[in-house]
Formats: sequence, C-alpha cells, structure tokens
Amino acid sequence: MSAPGLLIAAPRSGSGKTTVTLALMRALSRRGLRVRGAKCGPDYIDPAFHRAATGEPSFNLDSFAMEPDLLDTLAASTAAEADIVLAEGSMGLFDGVRAAENRSGANADIAARYGWPVILVIDVSGAAQSAAAVALGCRAYDPRLHIAGVILNKVASPRHRRLVEAGMERAGLPVLGALSREAGLVLPERHLGLVQAGETADLAARLERLAEIAEAGIDLSALVAAAGGTVPASRGHGLARPPGQRIAVARDEAFSFVYPHMEMGWRGAGAELVPFSPLADEGPPEDCDACWLPGGYPELHAGRIAAARRFLQATRSFAQTRPVHGECGGYMVLGEAIEDADGVSHPMLGLLPVATSYHRRKLHLGYRVARLTADGPLGQRGATLVGHEFHYASVTSVAPDEGNALARITDAEGTDLGFMGHRLGQVSGSFFHLIAAGR
Repeated sequence: MSAPGLLIAAPRSGSGKTTVTLALMRALSRRGLRVRGAKCGPDYIDPAFHRAATGEPSFNLDSFAMEPDLLDTLAASTAAEADIVLAEGSMGLFDGVRAAENRSGANADIAARYGWPVILVIDVSGAAQSAAAVALGCRAYDPRLHIAGVILNKVASPRHRRLVEAGMERAGLPVLGALSREAGLVLPERHLGLVQAGETADLAARLERLAEIAEAGIDLSALVAAAGGTVPASRGHGLARPPGQRIAVARDEAFSFVYPHMEMGWRGAGAELVPFSPLADEGPPEDCDACWLPGGYPELHAGRIAAARRFLQATRSFAQTRPVHGECGGYMVLGEAIEDADGVSHPMLGLLPVATSYHRRKLHLGYRVARLTADGPLGQRGATLVGHEFHYASVTSVAPDEGNALARITDAEGTDLGFMGHRLGQVSGSFFHLIAAGR
C-alpha cells in the first residue's frame, strides 16, 4: 500500500523549508502517524535531520541523477512504510538544470511523478499581498502540479498576516498556517549548509519546540487531508553495487556524508559495513576487503587527523593490498596535505598526489557526469556515473591527467570539464559524490 505524500517546497532558497518540514515531521509523529521523509536533489545533511525528527530513514530523490527505476525503488520503499510522506524540496520549486522534461533535477519533477500535492512555504517578510502573486505564479507555471496550500513564514504582526491572507484569498490559495518572525528556531549553519544532525546541541529539544510551533500555527489536520498521490511499483532496484564484501567506512564528525540509498544498495547486495573513526585514531579493520572515506568536514579537524598516527599507518598499510576510495573530504585526506582556514598546512595520508586548501576558498557546485578511466571500486573502465560536487576547497597541486585521473567529467549540460580525481595503485578518490550509475 502506497502512503499519500506532500512536497514541502518554496519559490526560492532561504524561505524556511527545512525548519517547516522538521516541525511538521515531528508534530505529525507526535500525533501517532508513521511519517517518512525524503529530500529532493543532492543533499546529505537534511536526510539525517529527517531521521532525527521521524525515527525513520530518509532517502534522496533526484530526477536528474537517478534513473526512473532507482527513483521508484526509493520512493516505493519510503511510501510502503508510512502513513504519510513529507518530501522536502531544495532551492526553488522549479530550479534545476536544462534537461529533458521530468529529468531536470527540480523538486517539481518529483511532485509530478508521484502526484504529491505541493505545500508552498512563503517567506512574507518585506511583502504583503504581493506574496500571493508569487504563489500564484508557482501555481500557473507548471500544469503538472497541484498547489494544495501555503504556509506563511516570518509574519511580522497580526495586521501583516491579515494583509497577506487577503492576497492569498484573492488568488484562491488556502493558507494552512502561519509562523511569526519570532517563532522560528534557527538551526546552526556552516559553509555547506546546516551543521550535521549529530553535532547539533539539544537537537531533540529543538525538534520538540518546532513541533509545538507547528501545532500552534499550522492546521495539521488540513495538511494531512491535502496529501495525495501514489508511488508505482519499482521496475528494478537500480541501486549501486558495493566496492567490496566487507567495507570499512570512516564515520565520525569529519567523515559523515554517505547517501542512505548507497548504504541500502550495498547492504542489499550482501555487503557488510564496518564503521571506524579516524578522529578516534582508528584505522580500517584488517578483516575488511575495501575502505571508503566519505566526505565531511576534514578541514575543521585537520590537526587531529594529522596527529592520528594509528589511523594514518593502518590506512597506508591497508592500501597496499586492498582498494581505498575517498569522496570529497575523504579525497582530501588521501592527499598530501590540507591547508586549513588559518593557512596552516597539515600532512595527510600521502596516498594520492593532491594537496588542497580551505584557506583559499572557492565554491565548486553542480552535477557531474563521469566516465571512469580505469577499473576500480566505482566500476569498470568506461562506466558512466552521475553525481555532484559541493565543496569550497581549492586544489593547490598539479591537475590530474589521462594517466592518473579517476575519470573524465562533464557538467549537467554536457560541457567537458576535463579530468577529475586521482587513482594510484589500489587508491582512488575525487571531489565527486556518487549518486547513481549513468544513463
């Protein structure tokens, strides 16, 4: 049985989607509903907050990076174990790449595919009736979608709310709730977005407070009644194959960015995941046959990593006989050195010929389509993979070439971006976060 769903979206970033979504998740869970979350697009932080709010896993749904089979597998798994699905959008409702219809990576693609009505979160600060014109434009822009209602965020006063609601009434858009400018609890942020769920102080108390705000300011019964749509049965799982049978996965505050659907695919194929903590000076267990260093925030812990002698020695020894792969932050740690925000250089594993700097910041962001240059833990030579980059680190060493690069990449529109990452012996890595096998 497929549970009904809603997409919590907004006309633009910074409107309060995550705060509202978490408030709704926790409030509905407190009412006894089985709530499952999902996150549209590439994001590895919000799903952990969803899990904290609901007690259930949350998967990413990405219409650009994922083939329909994989999308349906993840959506079906989510809807089968819930009374209601709350999918959180990313950026604006229609923001994506130029691609074929339904494959743009925009939130709207996911709502249209599963028939999930859209709840618009509108930041009304600095506007009154004009906010309705923005919402009305969202309703008219894409005939595939049904805008079921709006939640007003950052309302300044009762008079402000009345003016905004008058505009929404004229536009024929139901107002399902309103949150005052003072009501919201701002979750702590850093350069890649929110601080991770596991690092957020008093997270349980924050979520309870958000639930109280939702119960006081949102018509939860009307919101549940607005849910709809259905998820088709999966036509094939499409999940990633594991890099080994027993995989050592670095997991702590410096290494945490692993997509839940990747781990589900690995386990579904019979692999066992064995966590270890570089920050606790632990190395990959000797009884594992592959090692995975995920992304995270190694630049914030570079001194501790450089001083973790057992981790460094054990990983170097492991790499002599078994594959080791690093994504983004893990790639930085596999390199020669990391320069932190203060300009201090910290020696790393030295297994790949790359040096990186967070002192010389530059944003790298976007989908990447990669074609592997050699066999390795990600697949066979010539295999196509889809993922993304999202980091501020700059490379201060010589760029990879055809002889030592992990892959050749393009952006989402097919523009050639040259070679990326490195491979040397059993070791490989890049800033590329793998989402799915290519088309």
